[in-house]
Amino acid sequence: MLDGQEMTQPFSSAAETTVTCELEVHVVVGGEPHVSLPAAFHYHRADPYAVRLSIGTTSSGTVNWVFALSLLQDGMSRPVGEGDVLVSPRRSSHGPVIRIVVRSRLGSAVLDMKASPVAHFLDRARELVPAGTEGSYVDMDHIATLLLTADE
Repeated sequence: MLDGQEMTQPFSSAAETTVTCELEVHVVVGGEPHVSLPAAFHYHRADPYAVRLSIGTTSSGTVNWVFALSLLQDGMSRPVGEGDVLVSPRRSSHGPVIRIVVRSRLGSAVLDMKASPVAHFLDRARELVPAGTEGSYVDMDHIATLLLTADE
């Protein structure tokens, strides 16, 4: 998508509880040339503090990263993050880009994507769950059940 191609239906909403943004990411691993892959951001009202980034396809295998929505939001305007996920705004010949660096014990990858669909995704997520109201969407009974049955 960095080359100017637009997705025909990049956003979807199911019963006003989820927001999804499909886009293309340019991935660089270990200094190799970049590879373009399909990706999607997912936000669900039941997990109001988190965003999931899925990279790849079902047939080739999908890698999922879950991190704070606020990290992505803050990374739109300034470099943020420590540890496994870093987010920063960049400029490219194709316009504003968001760079996400993901790291694990197996290595790291640099992901570049157009900023405009990410910004729209964040706007839609905040329409679904306005900033400051996240706590009212957390299902504490469900979390308690998960914690109490984790060892079973």
